Amino acid sequence: MKIKEKEFENLLSELKELAVAVGAKVRFERGDFKGGYCLVKESKVVVINKLSTTQRKVTTLVSALRELGIDEENLSPKLKEIINGMDENDENSSN
Repeated sequence: MKIKEKEFENLLSELKELAVAVGAKVRFERGDFKGGYCLVKESKVVVINKLSTTQRKVTTLVSALRELGIDEENLSPKLKEIINGMDENDENSSN
């Protein structure tokens, strides 16, 4: 599945809203790390490397949301399609 940069930006925005809806705070920071989900003094936090590509930010946020236990039933069809497409790409790249 080919996704344009603008679509990734929109997807990132949707995913941030979803993270907030499940009680997580999303932070964009600079550093030498990939990012992911963590707990900071009992607060759910997703830290994303500010210097990553938009696609990488989306991938990191999707992974973190899975760890948070989002219910994919509540996702929009477009969001499900993109997330499932990312899963397929991950499986193909590891072979």
